Amino acid sequence: MLNVVIKTGKEQMDVELVHRFLSEETYWAKGIPYTMVNDSLSNSFCVGAFVDGRQIGFGRVITDYTTFAWFADFFVFPEYQGQGVAKKMLAHILEQGWAKRLRRIMLNTSDAHGLYRQFGFKDLTNPPFLQEIYRPDVHLQFTQDHLADRPL
Repeated sequence: MLNVVIKTGKEQMDVELVHRFLSEETYWAKGIPYTMVNDSLSNSFCVGAFVDGRQIGFGRVITDYTTFAWFADFFVFPEYQGQGVAKKMLAHILEQGWAKRLRRIMLNTSDAHGLYRQFGFKDLTNPPFLQEIYRPDVHLQFTQDHLADRPL
């Protein structure tokens, strides 16, 4: 049995490891600059899964803690997948008092529908009501200098 410890808060995360995994191993953030990852963690509720003090999974929630949340950047290292790590991270988030009060929780996934359905996620209730500006590779257009104008 895997002894997984869940920790929250950016200060608990191995930001360099998270950046390396997102920029090298994911289909959604390949090539993303470190500064963008670091800033995204600063402005999100972060959750990490750890085994023997080593981070093996990560996810973040972009939220106002009152009405809305977007789950983003969830991953578990391949060698730990299928062992309940993601479920433990998701359960930890959804057990938070603020999470229980949210009116809408959303995410985007191309390959983990079954996992998220176990936690109550469903297809959109009314897809025509939602709109988006979709720029999946925008992070590749900016250098560290371009990121200096961001509000903090």
